[in-house]
Amino acid sequence: MPSEAAREVAAAALRDLNHAFTKQDADADVLTDVTRDVRALTAGLDAPPRRDRLARMRSSLDDGFPPAGAGSGFNDRAVAGTANPTSVDIDVEFEDVDVVAQVVLRRAFEGAPGRAHGGIVAAVFDDVTGFVIGQLREPAFTGELTVRYEQPVPIETPLEMRARLVDRERRKLFITAECRAGDAVVATCKAIYITVDPARFAGSPDPR
Repeated sequence: MPSEAAREVAAAALRDLNHAFTKQDADADVLTDVTRDVRALTAGLDAPPRRDRLARMRSSLDDGFPPAGAGSGFNDRAVAGTANPTSVDIDVEFEDVDVVAQVVLRRAFEGAPGRAHGGIVAAVFDDVTGFVIGQLREPAFTGELTVRYEQPVPIETPLEMRARLVDRERRKLFITAECRAGDAVVATCKAIYITVDPARFAGSPDPR
C-alpha cells in the first residue's frame, strides 16, 4: 500500500509548482525543461494500477461519518484535499458552533490582478461550509450556494472564513459563512445542504 503521508507531501510539492509557475516569468529554456520533466513524471504516474477512491470512501464510511485519518478518499477531494495537488491552503479549527478556516489563496487562484477568482472563493466557501456537516456527523450534499462579494478578495493574503449552522428543516441544513481579510468582510455565503442516508453517500449517481 502506498504511503498516504508521502502522497500528501507530493501533493503539496505539486501545489508549490503550480503557484511558482504562475508567479514567475520563466524564460523559454526553463519552460522547456519543465515541460520535459513534467511529461516524464506524468507518464510514470498515469500507469496502472489506478487509485480506487470510491472503495476507500465506502470503507471509511463503514466506521461512521465523517471518516477519520488519511487514506479515506476524502483527502483526495477537490478544493481542500490535502492529497490533491490542485487544492487550496486551508487550516480548519472548531470554535464552539463555528467552523473557523484560515485560508491563503495563492497566485494560481488569481482572477483580476491581485484579486482571487470569484469561482475559487465560492469553491472554498463550499468546502468550509462542508466542515459544518462533518461537525454534525451527518452526510449531506450541497443543494444551493449563494455568494455575495462585498469587496475584492485578495490573493496571497491571510483570510479567515467562519461557517455555522443557523437552521434546519427536515433534510435541509441552512449554513451561513463569511470571509474576512483583516477586519474587513470581503465575502459572505449562504448554503443549503441536503442530508442523505450514509449508505448512499458514496457512489450513488443521484443521492437526493
